[in-house]
Parts: sequence; C-alpha cells; structure tokens
Amino acid sequence: MTYPDAYIAGVYEHPTRLATDKSVPQLHAEVAAGALADAGLSKRDIDGYFCAGDAPGVGPLSIIEYMGLNVRHADSTDIGGSSPIAHVAYAAQAIAAGKCNVALITTAGRPRAAAEAPGSLTEIPDYPESGFELPYRPSLVAGYAMCAKRHMHEFGTTSAQLAWIKVAASHHAQHNPHALLRKVVTVDDVLGSPMVADPLHRLDCCIMTDGGGAIIVARGEIARALGRPRVRMRGFGESVKYQLGSHIDLTTTAGLKSGRMAYEEAGVGPQDIRYLSTYDSFTITVLLALEDLGFCAKGEGGRFAEDGGLISATGRLAVNTDGGGLCNNHPAHRGGMTKVIEATRQLRGEAHPAVQVRNCDLAMAHGTGGMLDRRHGCATIILERE
Repeated sequence: MTYPDAYIAGVYEHPTRLATDKSVPQLHAEVAAGALADAGLSKRDIDGYFCAGDAPGVGPLSIIEYMGLNVRHADSTDIGGSSPIAHVAYAAQAIAAGKCNVALITTAGRPRAAAEAPGSLTEIPDYPESGFELPYRPSLVAGYAMCAKRHMHEFGTTSAQLAWIKVAASHHAQHNPHALLRKVVTVDDVLGSPMVADPLHRLDCCIMTDGGGAIIVARGEIARALGRPRVRMRGFGESVKYQLGSHIDLTTTAGLKSGRMAYEEAGVGPQDIRYLSTYDSFTITVLLALEDLGFCAKGEGGRFAEDGGLISATGRLAVNTDGGGLCNNHPAHRGGMTKVIEATRQLRGEAHPAVQVRNCDLAMAHGTGGMLDRRHGCATIILERE
C-alpha cells in the first residue's frame, strides 16, 4: 500500500519541559494550536482526530469537546510510546479512504510536574499477566537492564558502547535550546553516573518531561495549497512481540517485523535511509533498534554506535538530532511524537544547522511501546521529502 495523497503538513513540539502551571488538556490544546499555525490551517479545517491514552477522558471524546473540534473520524488506538507514529499512518489511511481530509494527532502530559513514576505501568492489578508478574514486583528499568545484560552475554557488547549512544544524543542536544539536558557528556561521564539497574547507569536512562507535540496530516490538494514543505508517507509497519512461555528472547524486538514491513511497502532498504529518529527510553532501546531495523547485523549495534557512530555529519548514521528522549524531551512517557517531529524537521531542512543532515530526502521514525523484556509493540514509518 502507498500513501500518495496524504502529507505531514504541520508539526509542533511544546517548548516546556516542566508544566506546573498547565493542565494536561491545556497542553493538548496548545500543541494543536502550534501545529495548525505551522501548517497555516485553522481549527475549522480539522475533521479527523487521533490520540492515545495520554488524552484525558473517555477515549478521544473529552479532548475533542475540550478543543472544540468538529470531526467526522476519531481514533484512540494506544500502543504505548509508539502510538503517535502509528497514528500518522492511520491518518493517511483514513484520508485515503475518504474518512477525513485534515487529521490532527496530539500527545501531551505532565508526569514530571505530577511526579509520576513510569514504572507504575507494570503494576496494574487488572492486567491479565499481573497474577504471574506482580508478586515479583518487576520494574521498568530492571526489565530493560535484563535485555542489555543478555546482549552483553551473547554478543560481547560493553557498557562503553551503550554510553556512546548517550554521548551522541548530548552532542545533538547542545544545539537545541529547549532540550532539558544540553551539556555534552563523555563515555566516562556515563559510566561514572550512578548505577540504576546493572548494567544501566543513570545516564543510560531517558529523561522525564512535561509537554507534548502535535502533527497535522492533510490530503494532497490541501497540503499543496499551503505552500509549506511537504513530507509524505512511503512505508509503514507495526508489530507486537511478547515472550512465549519458556521461549524467551531478550535481544530482538518487534521492530524486526515492523521495519521489514515498512521497507517492503516503501520499496527501499536501510542503505537508503538518510536519518533515523528512534525511540530511546534507554540506550539499549536504540542499540536493539539499530540491529532490528537493519542498519547493522544482530550483535553489531555496539560497534555501530561507538566512537561517535550516531553523531550527525561525522558518524555512520545521524540518530535523534534533537537530543532524543535521552537529553531533549520524553513527554508523558511517550516519545514517539518527538520522533516524527524531528524526522519532519530533517526532511524539511529545518533542523538546527549544526545537526541538519545534508540532502536529507528519506527518513525513518521508529517507536517502541511497552516493555522490551515482556510485551511491547513497535511502529515504523518511512517518510520522504517531496
């Protein structure tokens, strides 16, 4: 399937990283207004709306009313942090099916101001797996640490190689005035930070921020009339992975399937991708994505990332040039939104000059939602500058 008649027409990332004076609905409304302004559209133009579980209320109903939208199509699919990436494809599909003409996607939250612990999502008694897992009190970071430890055991990956992923993010974040952490760090800085869950140090973990972002996806003739740089969908894939009883695989993610689907649909391969925005809840999340998305062989992710391999202009592949969730922004524990936004900036040529990829015409945004050690979903989109 192709998406010839739907374009990303507007994007907006909220500049705040601590929203003590704003409500979650207000953040949703502010990012929506920002994306509309970027596209040159008004609220009256929106006839489709997409959100996930971070939108307060009953599905999309409350936030649609709060923002005063008049839509004929709404979708509240929630696959965790990868939801906004999937929503871009769902919006394009809805436009192609004639369900709407201009779709709005929003993500927002204030976990930092509310002091919400991201690990709490693993301790909900009503989940069907809870009777088997809650007695052992699994934590989010410990689950990712197991994936990292297993990768080290199987492939010889080192903590220093993981640290290079954080180093690359910090090199990019120094040029982002809104990034929460703008200080450039070294491998020694990462290895010297407190151990959180062996082998992951504090600087191997993403930041927690308030704020959000929004995306406008518009029908072709509408997007062309706006006079803005146009970014279109080339391919999309999504997949779910979980552990099958005693068959436990901690070093492969659902991205192996979602990436293949996106490449097949787009008719391109990893060698054609000029820029990658990928979920970075922890450094190990990036390493596994590099392998599963085909940028290097399984077990080679550490060597691919070390020595500045992910730094724009000098590395093998520019990754997360806004600083990513490791340094810039991880709003509402859902980093997929910022991945699409930065990929769009790169394709438009609007990234910071210090990190802008030359001749960036094909980019990938990849998200992960859930827990890598147990059950998670991945969504992958390939975007092209027209």
